[in-house]
Amino acid sequence: MDVHVTRSELRGTARAPPSKSYTHRALLAAGYSDGATVESPLISADTRATARAVTAFGGSVAPAGSERGGDGAAAIPGDADAIAVEGFGGRPAVPDDVIDCANSGTTMRLVTAAAALADGTTVLTGDSSLRSRPQGPLLDALGDLGVRAESTRGNGQAPLVVSGPLEGGAVAIPGDVSSQYVTALLMAGAVTDEGVEVELTTDLKSAPYVDITLELLADFGVEATPVDAAGDPLDGAAGAAGFSVPGGQTYEPAGGSYAVPGDFSSISYLLGAGAVAAAPGEAVRIEGARPSAQGDAAIVEIVEEMGADIEWDREAGEIAVERADLSGVTVDVGDTPDLLPTIAALGAVADGETRIENCEHVRYKETDRVAAMAEELEKLGAETTEEPDVLTVHGDASDLTGATVDGRHDHRIVMALSVAALAAEGTTTVRGAEHVDVSFPGFFETMADLGMTVDRD
Repeated sequence: MDVHVTRSELRGTARAPPSKSYTHRALLAAGYSDGATVESPLISADTRATARAVTAFGGSVAPAGSERGGDGAAAIPGDADAIAVEGFGGRPAVPDDVIDCANSGTTMRLVTAAAALADGTTVLTGDSSLRSRPQGPLLDALGDLGVRAESTRGNGQAPLVVSGPLEGGAVAIPGDVSSQYVTALLMAGAVTDEGVEVELTTDLKSAPYVDITLELLADFGVEATPVDAAGDPLDGAAGAAGFSVPGGQTYEPAGGSYAVPGDFSSISYLLGAGAVAAAPGEAVRIEGARPSAQGDAAIVEIVEEMGADIEWDREAGEIAVERADLSGVTVDVGDTPDLLPTIAALGAVADGETRIENCEHVRYKETDRVAAMAEELEKLGAETTEEPDVLTVHGDASDLTGATVDGRHDHRIVMALSVAALAAEGTTTVRGAEHVDVSFPGFFETMADLGMTVDRD
């Protein structure tokens, strides 16, 4: 699907979708339990993949209040208020068929470790994009723990073959490729017999995503502790030398349910859109922005530093942003890789230079997001400089004009380019716009309600 976005003025109130990161973890945590309800979930292409995996392991998912059983992932409506999960009690069954993770890297990594617990063989695959993404460090770690974990092509990429059962133990893994490897080991390690001790061989990037995991595990009654080089406990994942997870634990949220918070990765597009296109004297208001462990909440401070007038009522979970003349900033995205597309789009609108540093790991997402944003923004008239670990957007040399740009089959690229299009003269065509279904299925409807002039074909 193509969308055509014309320069527009925005006003009104929008609600942020629930967090994709939390929903993935909550669905699998509920799967590890004997049963739990996940309230306010994000129902998207990616989270349906995780729900399918829970079903494949012998659990079931269905809208709360309905009859359980069958392929609940397909039966869950996009506006479901809650999902009832019948879990597999910490011991996944061997799936009857291949698990298709579609385009969801989070699903593949978290489910690969879950598959290692099964007493038999699981095969996991995904679409062409997912089959190009690195899984090797996680496979190596599982192999060191005594599990057969292989890439069928021998290149560290899916399809993957995993044969358990995983009993636990000590393992070393790099922390600078994907924090999801760590999350996968922590979630699975809690239900092993021996527990898992994880040593990081490199500094941990995207530490706030591991903090999300630690927060959610605690809410499900599971203990997992970050430790320093001496083995002493830390308050959070930043600076951790490793993690300790005792075995034999039970997943059981208080009251049998868990509520998913709003998603700050998605809030970044609404916030950015308000900063570049709110009608004069008016604000764009964003609901569902209560504080949590999400590192991407940093977008509020970043956009404010660029010059936007922002008010954040943390208790009410509401952000108001007004249009402003933005200025370039320097941002390190080592812990917040998903913010790069939004920051790059804002940099193309801002005066001065926006320098996005520590971003090499952002090249290993659904697409190489560093190259994608550089190349697609240049089609709109932006000037960029791309280095292996730095993306610089030269706002003073940029003059945005409507053009045809490619979303690269990547939901975050599509939404970020749509934000830039709000400030471009004329109309911008964004190809592959359907991929917003991965994390923000109602993105264009939400933007239209705020005043975006958008047509679809």
